[in-house]
Amino acid sequence: MPHRGARDRRADGHDHGGAAGSGAAQRPRGLPAHRGRAGQSRERSGAVGRSVDPIRAEVVARFLLATAEEMGATLTRTAFSPNIKERADCSTAIFDRGGQVIALAQRVPIHLGSMVGAVDEILKRYGEDEIRAGDMFVANDPYNGGGTHLPDITVIAPVFMGGTIVAYVANIAHHADVGGMVPGSEAAVCKSIFQEGIRIPPVRIVRGGELARDVFDLILLNSRTPDERAGDLRAQFAANTVGGRGVARLFERYGVRETAATIAAYLDFTERRFRAAIARLPAGRYAAEDFLDGNREGETCAIRLVLTVGRGHLDFDFSGSGPQLESARNIPYRALIATVYTVAKSMLDPEVPANAGYYRTMNITAPPGSVVGPTPPAAIGCRSISASVLGDVIASALSQALPDQALARSGPHHLYVLSGTDPRTGAYFVDYETLAGGMGARAHHDGPDGVRVHASGSSNLPVEALEHAYPFRVERYSLREGSGGEGKFRGGMGVVRDYRVLADDIVVSLSSERQHVAALGLAGGLPGAAGRFILNPGTPGERRLSSAAADVRLARGSVLRILTPGGGGYGAPRERSRDALARDAREQRTMREDTPE
Repeated sequence: MPHRGARDRRADGHDHGGAAGSGAAQRPRGLPAHRGRAGQSRERSGAVGRSVDPIRAEVVARFLLATAEEMGATLTRTAFSPNIKERADCSTAIFDRGGQVIALAQRVPIHLGSMVGAVDEILKRYGEDEIRAGDMFVANDPYNGGGTHLPDITVIAPVFMGGTIVAYVANIAHHADVGGMVPGSEAAVCKSIFQEGIRIPPVRIVRGGELARDVFDLILLNSRTPDERAGDLRAQFAANTVGGRGVARLFERYGVRETAATIAAYLDFTERRFRAAIARLPAGRYAAEDFLDGNREGETCAIRLVLTVGRGHLDFDFSGSGPQLESARNIPYRALIATVYTVAKSMLDPEVPANAGYYRTMNITAPPGSVVGPTPPAAIGCRSISASVLGDVIASALSQALPDQALARSGPHHLYVLSGTDPRTGAYFVDYETLAGGMGARAHHDGPDGVRVHASGSSNLPVEALEHAYPFRVERYSLREGSGGEGKFRGGMGVVRDYRVLADDIVVSLSSERQHVAALGLAGGLPGAAGRFILNPGTPGERRLSSAAADVRLARGSVLRILTPGGGGYGAPRERSRDALARDAREQRTMREDTPE
């Protein structure tokens, strides 16, 4: 559909033609509205009705969080691939016996979608009486109990006390290649999940402490880099072993019943705290929309939201969103709920504990077959870039209820996968990378430069580590001057990185957002610069590459330039203070380079 410009509006009946959906949220068939499990039985979780010492509750909660963080440290320190050991593209969590998240080391927020409901999916296939101490389960398929795209592999293990399951520990890690039509298993041009790699439903991969070699080998056989996959999977097993020991020590110290009751009480506390934050919002309905890029110039797809703020609860209705796409830009339902939870928490109460207690305060509805509720076999590989635009929509709706926290649109990261044979070693490699954009300006602050936004995450890959691992030389890595939208408060700047190719027969796959639809400003602020991919910049052979491409061949000596988008500005540019303008000049923020004609 043609792009009409992203809009925000109070859904009060004055803009019926553009309003997203209707009054009360309807539960679509096939994708029921997601609701936190406020009414979950405490019998299954092991909790009992008794008063709980608040100091002990805080000690228990902090111990669990520290254990989840220790799991993450174990994973990154023992992993083989740069994507995990350097970029920390992984997350860890602990669940109660009933499958509720009780501690989350949220390194990559969208990974939350892979965690919510993960235990339930295992228990659909294996009864508790079939699960033994030392077992571990693996999954990656978003349509069958896995994560939010196929490269994210989740490993879950039960924690036993006295022959009874008391908790579960889990981690998720992004594997640089799990098969599929392109190296890296992720490209916007994919039209079906069958083109994106091996699909793994929840299956036992460790039985009683012994590796299930058949399952393990099946996963490795479907990867272009099996040795790296083997090392990363073993790192995931080690992380769960460390986490399981820590959780067991906690239950040993306080006892099973007392610990379960304390955890349940802490989840209830989290719920009450977040409901109190919601209660401070003005009740009403708020609507927002934005557009995903299409794979071809001029194509877009709408994400529309009507947010209803009630007494202590939020209802997110995405029923007006566009249909699922024949590309990998679709956002699977678990990625949708992860983005909603993350953005709502960051805007309403960033310090609220990251557990299932605050999930109970939100209802989330998405129509099946939509871009935010795709059905099989829709491709979903690039969901994290799309989820950044989704995050802008959620933030825009909440900004209407929280004007002091208002946030302009942001420039999401760009994704690119370089692959080939390293002439130094003769080994095949897959270099999966994302490069951050600029965040939108706030009502009282400039937007940060070069950051991952909303549900995105992972760390910067140091140039030294990149050049050590792969046959490239980074000849430029800087902020993209002038890419942030002007305003009373400026949008954050994107990033520029140049790769010199030092090998033959290298190919790259490219995926992005905000190349067709720039990040809009707010309250009179100007949009940020759109992103671009450029081959051989500043030479007679310079050409712009598509925003979505696969297997583009790069000759030895060529240069690939990545330019990520900037964030939108807030407020009229004429209102910017003299001190801020002077700082802009010193920091070269006003001279926009590489602007598309």
